[in-house]
Amino acid sequence: MSSRTLPLLFINLGGEMLYILDQRLRAQNIPVDKAKKVMNDIITTMFNKKFLEELFKPQELYSKKALRTVFDRLAHASIMRLNQASMDKLYDLMTMAFKYQVLLCPRPKDVLLVSFNHMDAIKDFVRDTPIILAQVDETYQQLVEIYTPLSAGEFQLIRQTLLIFFQDMHIRVSIFLKDKVQNSNGRFVLPTSGPVPCGTQVPGLIRQFSCAGEEVKRAQFCNSGNYSSALREGSFEMFGDRVIKLGTNMYSVSRPVETHMSGTSKNSAQHTKVNTAPNPLAKEELNLLAKLMGGMEVQRTANADSGFRVNLFATDEEEEQALISRPQELSYDVINIQATKDKQANAELAKIMGEFGATGDPAPTVSSKGDDLLAMMDGL
Repeated sequence: MSSRTLPLLFINLGGEMLYILDQRLRAQNIPVDKAKKVMNDIITTMFNKKFLEELFKPQELYSKKALRTVFDRLAHASIMRLNQASMDKLYDLMTMAFKYQVLLCPRPKDVLLVSFNHMDAIKDFVRDTPIILAQVDETYQQLVEIYTPLSAGEFQLIRQTLLIFFQDMHIRVSIFLKDKVQNSNGRFVLPTSGPVPCGTQVPGLIRQFSCAGEEVKRAQFCNSGNYSSALREGSFEMFGDRVIKLGTNMYSVSRPVETHMSGTSKNSAQHTKVNTAPNPLAKEELNLLAKLMGGMEVQRTANADSGFRVNLFATDEEEEQALISRPQELSYDVINIQATKDKQANAELAKIMGEFGATGDPAPTVSSKGDDLLAMMDGL
C-alpha cells in the first residue's frame, strides 16, 4: 500500500464531483450567480491550506465510510443541499468514473496525468476568481514537486492501492453501458486495441540476443489485437498538453446519467455484513479524520444566501425510489467519532461544525438535508 495515494484519490474524486455538479446545476437551470457560488465555495473548501497540509502527509488511505463522510461535507459546503439518494448517486458516479480512469491508464505514471486533467478543469471553473485560483495553483505546484520525481515502481504501487480501494465497487453507469465499456454486471471492459503505452512497442515481435548483446533471431506472432504506435508523452508540468483524455469532463455533452446496482453487487452485499467487533485502528483513523476535516474552512458571508436543493435524478419520485431500493449494506452515511473523553477532539469537532456552516445559519437538525458532522457520524 502506498502512503502517497490519498491526495491523488481526493483530488480526482473531487474533480469528478465538480463535473457532475456543474452538469446538474446547468440542467436544473440554477441561476448563474448561485451556481458559481456553489462551485467557488466547494473548491475553496477543497483547497483549503490547512486541510491540504494534513492531506499531503504520508498516510494510509481512509476507509470508504470515512472518505464518503469527507465528500458529504464537501458537497454541502455551500448553499446547495442534496438528499441522501442524490448524494449516494453522486458518490457512485465519482468513484466509478475514477475507477475506470485508473483501469485504463496506459502506464501507472499516467495516473498523475489524469490528476492534472482534473486540476486543469478545476482551474477553469475558478478562472475568474484570482484568490481561489491561487489556492488551486499552490496545490498544483505541490503535486508537481511531490509526484513527478517518483519512480515507475512507486506509481505502480499507487495504482495498485487505488485498484484495491475500488475493487468491490461495481455500480452500473448508463454512460459506460451505452458506450459498451461496462458490462451488465458492473465490470469494465478493457480494450485490446489503440495506442500502446508511451515507451513501448506494438506487440508482435520476439527478438533473441546473444551473450554479447547482438540480435541473432527474430520471430513474429499475432497479438490478437488492433494496436497502434504510442502517442507522444503528455506534459507533467503545470501547463501543457496532457495528451491522454482520461480525467477530462465526460459530461460536457449533455446526456442523462443513471446508476444501477449490479445483480452481483446486490448479492455480495447481502453476504457482506458490517463487522461490529471493535477495530483497534478505528479510533486512530477517526481521530485523523477529525483532524483532517478540522482544517477545512468555508468563508462565511454576512448575508446568508437562500439555499436550494439539487436532484441528481430526473424526478423526485425516482430519487425517493432509489433511496428505498438501495441496499442498506451499501450506505455510507454512518461514522461515529467517540470523542466524549477527549477535550481536544471535542474542540476539533466543534471547530468542524462551525467551519462547515457555509451560510452562517444555525447548525441544521439531524433530519435536514445538510446533516451536521456528529449526527452523520453517529452510527458506527
